[in-house]
Amino acid sequence: MHELTYSLHVRATTSMSDAIQQAAAVLRAGGLVALPTETVYGLGADAMNPAAVARIFALKGRPATHPLIVHIASVAALDQWALEIPDAARRVAEAFWPGPLTMILKRQAHVLDAVTGGQDSVGLRMPAHPLALALLTEFGGGIAAPSANRYGHVSATTAEHVREEFGVAVDYILEGGACRVGIESTIVSFLGDEPVILRPGVITSSMLAEVLGHPVLSPKGNQSLPRAPGSDIAHYAPKTPASCVTAETLAQILAQQSSASALAYLHHSELTPAQSEQLITRRMPMQADAYAQQLYAALRWADTLGVARLLIEMPPTGEAWLAVQDRLTRATQCV
Repeated sequence: MHELTYSLHVRATTSMSDAIQQAAAVLRAGGLVALPTETVYGLGADAMNPAAVARIFALKGRPATHPLIVHIASVAALDQWALEIPDAARRVAEAFWPGPLTMILKRQAHVLDAVTGGQDSVGLRMPAHPLALALLTEFGGGIAAPSANRYGHVSATTAEHVREEFGVAVDYILEGGACRVGIESTIVSFLGDEPVILRPGVITSSMLAEVLGHPVLSPKGNQSLPRAPGSDIAHYAPKTPASCVTAETLAQILAQQSSASALAYLHHSELTPAQSEQLITRRMPMQADAYAQQLYAALRWADTLGVARLLIEMPPTGEAWLAVQDRLTRATQCV
């Protein structure tokens, strides 16, 4: 057991510089730090400390075969963690780092098997949040940091979400406000002849293609690809049973709904008066990036209502919405 006595949050009297130093000290002592990134809050540990990494898996209830992403402070640090870095990967790093993009590359020999899920590859990212970068610089090493939530549950996008999820089990929570992006990073594998997107995010295929000068592939069913975080069929799920619905399906559900059983509804289009009377509603943005930023907070909101079911208006189609569609597909039973 770790006997760490650090505060669970940054108090008003604690300067940000002091908070960064305290968080780095927790990491060096083998502790766990919840840190803000531009995507979601991460549950961070020293990526070179086997015992600390094991605590991540134990606290999250995460399967040991699921790899972690190592967060680094600079593009130059790539060579400390990865071998055979192709030119395409360096170009993507220069274009999008710091930012919400993770690259899968062949690992250096010293990278822990626990971090890679036993694979010969490692996921690397340079986050864009100033506090995450300050912590990485102060700590001086890589921070293994999956999302700060129980395995399979909705990711945390505020420090309060982390507290709700883990209580006092995390040694230190670095306060950084609400996450600007709100969903996890795009993951791109550079292990094969061509880069492949393993998880969609706000950095899209078109954006990558503009940098690389050629299309970026999506996985094919017969491809042998590395396991990537967040790729389970069921993931990011609220505790409330949730379904994506069309307007027609919503009307059918409401027609059959008992007045004694409440429903919640996330929607981005206008409601009719009849719909609003039968639902506890939350309006979502019409823009994909703003919708993504609010998505996990909205799913967590639904869990506070005590409703029988959460209904979610089917999101629009198009490349900008692929990441939102991916998260909702994994989080819900789409109707």
